Amino acid sequence: MNDQFQASAPARAPAQVGTMSEGLLVLRGTDVASLLDGCDNEILRLVTDTYKLHASGGTTLPHSTLLSLPGGVSRIFALPGYLGGDSPVAGVKWIASVPANVMEGLDRASALIILNNVSTGRPIAFLEGSLISARRTAASALIAARQLEPNAEQMALIGCGLINFEIARLACGIFPGLREFVVFDLYEQRAITFALRLERMVERARIAKTVEEACGFCRLISIATTAVRPHLREPRMFQAGAAILHVSLRDLTPEVVLSFDNIVDDEDHVCQANTSVHLCEKLTGNRQFIRCSLGDLLLNRAPARKDPDTPIVFSPFGLGVLDLAVARFVVEEAVRSGTATTISDFFPVPWRK
Repeated sequence: MNDQFQASAPARAPAQVGTMSEGLLVLRGTDVASLLDGCDNEILRLVTDTYKLHASGGTTLPHSTLLSLPGGVSRIFALPGYLGGDSPVAGVKWIASVPANVMEGLDRASALIILNNVSTGRPIAFLEGSLISARRTAASALIAARQLEPNAEQMALIGCGLINFEIARLACGIFPGLREFVVFDLYEQRAITFALRLERMVERARIAKTVEEACGFCRLISIATTAVRPHLREPRMFQAGAAILHVSLRDLTPEVVLSFDNIVDDEDHVCQANTSVHLCEKLTGNRQFIRCSLGDLLLNRAPARKDPDTPIVFSPFGLGVLDLAVARFVVEEAVRSGTATTISDFFPVPWRK
């Protein structure tokens, strides 16, 4: 699969992002959106290569820090990391998830990304991060989907928000035979609006009356909701051999997860914060139900499936180094095009001068 992305989007020589020291580059949401436009193949390649680098020990990835806001539903995560390779960079993503924002006409997630020079430690760039986060999340899901269900013709989307929209949009470019989406959301009007947007991409987009109907109709399923506790309880609601992209991480009960084949992005990271996988670890006292990581698949260390009939779940916690890879690319493009705003006097004068 990676060969496909490499062929369609050859790697570019890295800009001198890691050596910049004068001033701070600032990229607004409109800047980031413009620089990401038309770069799906490049993002897929970057995310694929970063998974391989991570699986080979070329990254440093501390555990994320979770700040729960009052009420227990809204959260802010800090995801620090170091990304090696030809143009190493360090940084952090600071991302908030406030589900109630949707009812107020705001996006659920908002984020910032800071990139640091690995030699001096000085910040070199400050970016709007929610668009980068959404694009790399979609890329992660579709890289897994391409491994697990390479000939998808139908796809179920549980949750009608930005993440599943980006997944659907990217899926149309990856699966040439994709002709139908089946969508479900707890809010019918949101599902109707979502389906109308999807009809511009494929032959048909229809709304399922229940989540069981949506999950049972398709072999490829993406779950991206705001659920804070498991609610999908029946293994039988999924087809034999279904590939489930469990992007929101807290929808499947431990009984469902333990009934299926399981791959993750990083088992140390996904086994925290009461994700469905974490609940399985608490229940069993081990992680033996996790067969491998996506990086293992990409490096051919493990087969995509253990057998054709067991449903398989991909549970990605979301690795901060993926955000750094895409953010570094965006900054490189901004430097090449001269579109970044530079604040030359952001830092104080060194006190020794």
